[in-house]
Amino acid sequence: MIAHVDFVMQTALINLMDLDKPGMEALVVEMGAKPFHGRNLLKWIHKHGVTDFDQMTDLPKGLREQLQQRTVITLPEIVFEQPAMTGTTNWLLELPDGQRIETVQIPDGDRTTICVSSQVGCALDCSFCSTAQQGFNRNLTTGEIIGQVWQATREIGQTPSNVVMMGMGEPLANFDAVVAAMSLMLEDLAYMISKTRVTLSTSGIVPALERLSEVADVSLAVSLHAPDNALRDQLVPINRKYPLEQLIPACKRYVEGDRRRKVTWEYVMLDGVNDSIAHAKALIRLLQGVPSKVNLIPFNPFPGTRYQTSPAERVDAFRDR
Repeated sequence: MIAHVDFVMQTALINLMDLDKPGMEALVVEMGAKPFHGRNLLKWIHKHGVTDFDQMTDLPKGLREQLQQRTVITLPEIVFEQPAMTGTTNWLLELPDGQRIETVQIPDGDRTTICVSSQVGCALDCSFCSTAQQGFNRNLTTGEIIGQVWQATREIGQTPSNVVMMGMGEPLANFDAVVAAMSLMLEDLAYMISKTRVTLSTSGIVPALERLSEVADVSLAVSLHAPDNALRDQLVPINRKYPLEQLIPACKRYVEGDRRRKVTWEYVMLDGVNDSIAHAKALIRLLQGVPSKVNLIPFNPFPGTRYQTSPAERVDAFRDR
């Protein structure tokens, strides 16, 4: 006799961390509640840091029961904390599938900046970047991105002053999840961070940058690192696809129309590679007419790298020029 086994397909639980305000409203309406209950749910999770539905006392009991049955609030878990002598703190976070990412806290007096990852690893293969040497595993979900801000808020006891999408990965290569997470950072019912204090850092995926200008209004930082195509092709390989002739005008268009806005250009100082006075002069010519702030970054050596940090006197001369 053959035994017949019936398999019951279970609907996957919805992670509420993946939902922005419209998504939260749509979910509770589908559960028979009013849209404002979705806004209250968003506020409980992100503004108050509450993950126990029973504590969300202004939600109807029936809605709370449905939420317990159909949803979860899954967060990346801090598994290691490493304070640095500079005052920064590196958090290693573990995701539900066992992958791990980095989030960094950078204090500045009463203000705190959180550096957030958008991918596990990175596929862009910048030659001076330690993350690039790890390869690429996958994109983060919206919940895994905003979950880093949720955890940081709990750790430091207040909402971060600034958030920069400048951790592991290329944010514009994970466009939809990053945009949704940034909308939660800006949302008044969540973290209420000013649009000028949320910054997306990109290596220069030009079509995605053009699209970003249509759907988001955050600050822009660009990993430049070289003043000409020949050198940038070596340091930032995405430049071979989107060279400076495309990237610079796209960045200028992104900030035009607001006299207060500037592009922040990230420039890692590499000894004998991109740090001469000739490079500084070329950089001045390249950025002529673009509202700019240039951030000169000391190179942080890692095992196996062929690069070294520029001497302090050369960095000073570069800056002064």
